[in-house]
Amino acid sequence: MTREHRELVAPHSGKLAVGLGLRPGMSADRILAALTESLPGQRIGCLATLDRRAGEPGLLDAAAALGVPLHSYSAERIAQVPVPNRSERVVAALGIPGVAEAAALLAGTGPLLVPRQVVGGIVVAATALRG
Repeated sequence: MTREHRELVAPHSGKLAVGLGLRPGMSADRILAALTESLPGQRIGCLATLDRRAGEPGLLDAAAALGVPLHSYSAERIAQVPVPNRSERVVAALGIPGVAEAAALLAGTGPLLVPRQVVGGIVVAATALRG
């Protein structure tokens, strides 16, 4: 697996809200492997993504395997969230600056603890989970 960068701003003892950007057809095993590599030892409290990916079987199975809810947001809502690491690929494909960071910020609270990173073709970002 390759990753663009891997940086946990600070160790986090609570649960994380994890934003995901992924192509259709990603398996649960691949998603779970990306989460394990990008968030070692971290507790995941929810997954979040673009609404058009929320019905993906692999993503639904990954959320079920983790025992966490899956939150989804429209492209319009995601476009309203300023993200620090814009993806030109997502801009070209969807007309929005990014998915993973914006979804994490919408599902969680505070600043990003894990900025956008790519692991095995899956984009992962995380922030603290609310409450």
